[in-house]
Amino acid sequence: MWLLGCVALVGLYSDRQFHFKKYPLVIGTVGVFIIVATLYTHYDPRIETSGYILLVIAALLNQNARLSRLNHEVETQSTIVANQADELAALNDNLEQRVCDQIEEIEKLARLKRFLAPEVAQVVLTEQKESMLKSHRSYIVTLFCDIRGFTGFSEDMEPEEVMEVLQSYHQHMGKLVAEYRGTIDHRAGDGLMVFFNDPLPCDDPELKAVKLALSMRDLFGDLNVAWRKQGYQLGFSIGVASGYATLGIVGYQDRYDYTANGNAVNLASRLCDAAGDEQILISKKTYLAVEDLVKVSEIGEMTLKGIAKPVIVYDLQHLT
Repeated sequence: MWLLGCVALVGLYSDRQFHFKKYPLVIGTVGVFIIVATLYTHYDPRIETSGYILLVIAALLNQNARLSRLNHEVETQSTIVANQADELAALNDNLEQRVCDQIEEIEKLARLKRFLAPEVAQVVLTEQKESMLKSHRSYIVTLFCDIRGFTGFSEDMEPEEVMEVLQSYHQHMGKLVAEYRGTIDHRAGDGLMVFFNDPLPCDDPELKAVKLALSMRDLFGDLNVAWRKQGYQLGFSIGVASGYATLGIVGYQDRYDYTANGNAVNLASRLCDAAGDEQILISKKTYLAVEDLVKVSEIGEMTLKGIAKPVIVYDLQHLT
C-alpha cells in the first residue's frame, strides 16, 4: 500500500509545480510516513488509518489549491480580456477621431484647392497657416485674361459646343496656372483672374506673371487651331498689373472664394479689356520690375474705363 502512497506523493509534487502550495505535499508526506512506519515497525490499524486520512486530506487540499489556481487564472484572463476590450474601445475611439480629423483635413484641402495651386494649398494646410487667408493687405501682381468674341460665339453656337469650349479652356488654363503656382481668384465664363505673391510670398512675382501670360497666349493659340477648324472665331487677350490690394475670403457657408480688391486689380482688368487679340498689356510698374528680361512695345498713355488718370501701358512681346 505504501507504493500507492508514494504514487500519491508524486502526484502532489507535480501539482505543487502548478499551484505553488506546499501544505498538500507536506501533509501527504506525513501520511505516507505514518503508513510505512506502521507497516515496518509496530502495526496499529488506527495509526495506519490516520495515515490514509492524512493522504485524503492532502488530496482534498491539493484539489482546492488547483481550483484556486484555476480560478485565479480565469480571473486574470478575464481582466486581460476586459483590459484588451477597453484598449480596443479606446483605439476605436481614437481611430474614429483620427478619421474625422482626416476627413476634416481633406475637406479643408479640397476647399483651398478651389483657389490655390494644389501644392500651395497643401502648405497652407500642413503648416496651419489658414490665418493668412483672413482679410489683409499685400503686394500682388494680377493677371486677367478672357476670350475675345466669346459673346457672339455663345449666341451663334449650341450650348453644348459653348460648354465644350469653356471646359477645355479652363481645364488647360487651370493646369498652367497651377504649374506657375498662381492663385486663382475666380472664373467667370470665359474670364479668369490670377494673382501672385499671396497667400504665400514668392520671388519675382512680376516675372512669374509675365511668363504665365506668355504661356497662356501660346496655349490658347494651340487650342484655337482646332477651334478654327470647327469654324469658331475666337481671340485671346491678357492684362497684367502690379500693386497693393486687400485680400481675403468672401462668400457664405461653403460657397466662397479667396479674392483680391484694389487699384492693381482694377487696372489689370481694364488692361485686359483694352487688349486686342493675342495681345498682352502690362502696367508700367510691372514692366519696370522685368524690363531687363522682356521685350515690349511702349504704347504710351491710355485712358481706361474706371481708371481716373491715363496710365502708361506696354505691349508684352516675349522674353529676352
